Amino acid sequence: MKKIIDEYINNEIEILHALDVENIISIIDILIDALNNEKRIFIFGNGGSGSTASHINNDFNKAIFKKTDKTFKFNCLNDNVPLILAIANDEGYDEVFKYQLKNIGINKNDIVIAISGSGNSQNIIKAVSYAKRKNATIISLTGYDGGKLKKISDYNINSNIEHMQITEDIHLFLEHLIISVLYKLYGKGGYLKDE
Repeated sequence: MKKIIDEYINNEIEILHALDVENIISIIDILIDALNNEKRIFIFGNGGSGSTASHINNDFNKAIFKKTDKTFKFNCLNDNVPLILAIANDEGYDEVFKYQLKNIGINKNDIVIAISGSGNSQNIIKAVSYAKRKNATIISLTGYDGGKLKKISDYNINSNIEHMQITEDIHLFLEHLIISVLYKLYGKGGYLKDE
């Protein structure tokens, strides 16, 4: 058991050290611009990536505002289960995110954050391809080799390992890292913590 645990920890550390810090800074700059210019940000994923999208939506809409009085316009497209089921039933599961972006009227001032471990989930690819046609800025978080999503994104952070749990760990780490940076830039000192 110790060998398995050590291997997991060492793999995680290796991926963390391999992250492109300049790319992370570029993404933070995009988010700051979105905050200052009230741009809409749409985020989504499937399964564990959907859970990460919900977590990010929560932190950016609640924690950042609580500590900074700044308001992000985040909208998580995988949080409305009845709507997703209705779209999946009537249009097909591959359309659940694209359909919402079309209905919302996504445009060039908007940002899409797509999360996919494989980078090849069809409903993610369809939604991102549609958003690109509307000239939205695409940020993606991927694992494995990044798949198609990495190739069609404007900005991508890839956890380059064939291990879904480590990939999901890295994605959540990145969210908490970005939140911490934003709070240091805009907050009243210290890290985000409940009062």
